[in-house]
Amino acid sequence: MPVPGTCARGPSSVQGIFMSAQIGATVATVGWVVRGIFRKKLGTFAGVALAVMTLGGCAVPLAPLVGTDPADPGAKVAGVGYRSTIAPYASLRPTTPSSWKEQNQSVTPSPKSGHEH
Repeated sequence: MPVPGTCARGPSSVQGIFMSAQIGATVATVGWVVRGIFRKKLGTFAGVALAVMTLGGCAVPLAPLVGTDPADPGAKVAGVGYRSTIAPYASLRPTTPSSWKEQNQSVTPSPKSGHEH
């Protein structure tokens, strides 16, 4: 509750100006630091790239290939074979239904000699 004779408003316009100036100064400082880091990294990258391109001509040539050149379209190569990944598969559909007695007889173990139920 405000005290009688005082104003219950938000921050004065002077405080708003100082806050805007502080935020602006912070943004400007951060931008200056980021630009400085970027320039240093860009300069380093450019120097490394220049060194690589300059020294690239001094590289030792690669050893000759053993065998035929893989880029030669007339080179002799092993034959290409085909093996199916589903070769042993045989479709079991559609099938005709069989009687349940035949189904049971096909899976019932054979009786042992001398043992009757």
